[in-house]
Amino acid sequence: MRVFAIAESFRKAAKSSVLAGVVMRRDLVIDGMAFGRATVGGDDATGAIVSMYASLGRDDVNCILLDGLVISMYNIIDGEQVMQGTGLPVIAITFEDSKGLEGAIRHHFQQGWEEKVEKYRRLGVRERVTLKTGKALYTRCWGITQKRATAVLNAFTLQGALPEPIKVAKISARSALSL
Repeated sequence: MRVFAIAESFRKAAKSSVLAGVVMRRDLVIDGMAFGRATVGGDDATGAIVSMYASLGRDDVNCILLDGLVISMYNIIDGEQVMQGTGLPVIAITFEDSKGLEGAIRHHFQQGWEEKVEKYRRLGVRERVTLKTGKALYTRCWGITQKRATAVLNAFTLQGALPEPIKVAKISARSALSL
């Protein structure tokens, strides 16, 4: 089993964020990487992720893991479109429950906020899952059952709530941002 995990890093003053993707095998061996960019405050993160996957040129990846769906100052990733564009199931994780981001989106975007709020609402409800480590995550899934998604997350989480492929993608994105 292999997953392609994507995380981002950005600075508010920058025009774009760095996306890092890590292919990791079930035995936790890193088996590939890809990088991309998303516009801070933009609407291009979904396409960037699909392009990153395509750049790998692989057919042995089983699932996409996303470190959140609202990145780079409200650049909203559409999990359904990522699934359709890659042909792979998608699991998006977050670590905290929230009442939503509609108010924050309205505040940051005087124009076009309606479309962003609608994109956000289409993401659906997050489900709380407890991992084998005893830690909780919130997930949204496309093309995979919640039970199977939890099994995937458990397979790639050694301690705490952060799956190893997401951890490596976060470190990689932060490192690439400083170049």
